Amino acid sequence: MRWLTVLSAIALLAYPLAVYYGLHFGGITTVAGVLAVLFLVRMVGGKQVPIKELKYIAMTSGGAGIILAGLGWLFRSEGWFTFYPVIVNVVMFTVFFWTLFQPQSMIERFARLQEPELPPSGVAYTRTVTKVWCVFFVINGSISLSTCFLEMKVWMLYNGFVSYLLIGTLFVTEWLVRQWIKRKEA
Repeated sequence: MRWLTVLSAIALLAYPLAVYYGLHFGGITTVAGVLAVLFLVRMVGGKQVPIKELKYIAMTSGGAGIILAGLGWLFRSEGWFTFYPVIVNVVMFTVFFWTLFQPQSMIERFARLQEPELPPSGVAYTRTVTKVWCVFFVINGSISLSTCFLEMKVWMLYNGFVSYLLIGTLFVTEWLVRQWIKRKEA
């Protein structure tokens, strides 16, 4: 079952490309069916992750994806498929923001998987990084929403390439800052 979860995660990362090319070569019914199955697998696989918030993200985004696939099929409209990246950003923002009011922020939970005895400075740092990700999800989600009303090529370019480039840039920048702070504290 784990390989199926990994496969669905990879497929969902390619979601914008799958929608774009699927609509051109397979049509709405095919795309809606394939996506519904992938989202269902995502929901089933999401139950296996160790952090409860990640389970919530998998279940919520998977359920929303199934609803969007169903609406796209029912109304024979590709526009419904374009809202999935927006929903993912809203769900991610909600979960990350919610953890800011908990004893451990989302990034702290990730950090503790590698470093269970996180020092107080690490806790403060991870809380700040969680806030940065919240801002990112708001900006990225807003841009994703705006692309839903543009040509499908623009939607695919942003949601299938630019947004991943921005996510990667934020990951790398955060890693570099973390290394700099660790060296400075040592």
